[in-house]
Amino acid sequence: MRSIDYNYIGTMIGNLFGVPIHIYKNNSLIFYHSTVNLIKDPISIYESDILKISEQINYFLTTRFNYFGILNSKDYKIVIGPTSQVPNSIPVLRELAFQLNVAQTDVDDFINAMQEIIHIPLESLMQILCFLNYILNNEKCSLHDVFINDSLQKQFIRSINTLTADRLFSKEPSGLDPNLRNTYDWEQHVMNMIRRGEYTSLSQLLNNMPALKNGTMSDNHLRQLKDTFIVTATLASRAAIHGGMSPDDAFPLSDNYIQKCESTNDYYEIINLRHLMIIDFAKCVYEMHEGALDSQLVSDVSNYIIHHMSESITVEAMSKEFFMSRSYLSKRFKAESNMTLTDFILNKKIKEAKYLLHYTNKSLTAISVYLGFSSPGHFSRVFRKYVSLSPNEYRKKHIT
Repeated sequence: MRSIDYNYIGTMIGNLFGVPIHIYKNNSLIFYHSTVNLIKDPISIYESDILKISEQINYFLTTRFNYFGILNSKDYKIVIGPTSQVPNSIPVLRELAFQLNVAQTDVDDFINAMQEIIHIPLESLMQILCFLNYILNNEKCSLHDVFINDSLQKQFIRSINTLTADRLFSKEPSGLDPNLRNTYDWEQHVMNMIRRGEYTSLSQLLNNMPALKNGTMSDNHLRQLKDTFIVTATLASRAAIHGGMSPDDAFPLSDNYIQKCESTNDYYEIINLRHLMIIDFAKCVYEMHEGALDSQLVSDVSNYIIHHMSESITVEAMSKEFFMSRSYLSKRFKAESNMTLTDFILNKKIKEAKYLLHYTNKSLTAISVYLGFSSPGHFSRVFRKYVSLSPNEYRKKHIT
């Protein structure tokens, strides 16, 4: 089997991307290459932590939001960095020089050298390592494999659904409209898929998406990441609205994701949240289009129920809304939906009740009032009829 020239790989990667590269064998440094002359190597501060990382592809994020990309291949560990999304400020670099015990006379030279290191988005750095992983480990992987955590995605789904459910009991205004400078063609492709509701294809596309080069909106690394998230949320909500999603639904959903983003300072969590948000908007559009396959009457009745969910909906009131007699509306609806109008109304309400029981801690009384039932007892009887469980039994079963 042909031996691998790690020094050659390190030299070519370092020259091509303008970022320092380190190669370890059995945790001992055997190669270092940098196109800039660093008086002290910043990796020395974090080396012990970096050497403990055993995942095949990973990264190490410093408190200053610089990062190192890490690839493990048998006895070898390739470490690319430090680099960052946006330039470090002079005070931050002076602090780093102090931490490295750089002589006072050499501080300016150290700062100049650090400023010459090419800035690479973390996603781009990980794509470099994905490519190297294929060359060295004969394994194909993508940014999805590096960043997206299925367990974390489920946690976010629950968290976002909880925020959405809680909003049903409040009337808070919403709306954000920042601007984004991004890789235009790719951005438009993603937004068009949201607009068309192609969430399955979009999920596959995001698994292999290129790292987009965002404009610099802040010299603070975390703020840059969050601002980019906010812009993505804004674009995704607009795309969903263009696809037919109601602004009354799109803007609160966008707000929920932005609030969740602002509440975390973890890079990994924000990347996961952004992935979920993009898919969620596309799925909302898809589900709306699925409803469009119903007849016009079924669609109109469904919309009526949605907008009168908190009322005691009667066939009489609905017949007046649609300028039909009660008997004609009931007969025609049964013919077009294969379901009685009463069953359709109660199915919609019980579906909403299941959502609220799952994602809020509202009492059964509050939920029954919100859904327009005459009493908690009436609500419980109807719920059991359609779900074969009491509301409390359902809540206990689905709360984890």
